[in-house]
Amino acid sequence: MKTFIISIVLLAISSALTAQKVFVTTWKSEADKVVYVSDWKSDADMVVYVSEWKSDATKDSGVWYFTEWKSEADWVIYFTEWKSEANIVIYYTEWKSEAGWK
Repeated sequence: MKTFIISIVLLAISSALTAQKVFVTTWKSEADKVVYVSDWKSDADMVVYVSEWKSDATKDSGVWYFTEWKSEADWVIYFTEWKSEANIVIYYTEWKSEAGWK
């Protein structure tokens, strides 16, 4: 029973640490990911749905929650105007069911 409880706690902690809570920085050198926003879904590496609820942002779901605090974020991102400069190309969707890696 003790092993089961420890497993549940570790699972909860690991999922919380890998959620997609993002903070937008104005400094490229500070960013974990450099992101380009495409107008075309076919260009994207990830389809992103922006949620107003932190609890919706789960690991690799494509559901992002933008936080005001860098210390709370899982990813610090910088938006670039140049696709060639980006680590990730994203496309914003209005539908949560479309979100995720392609």
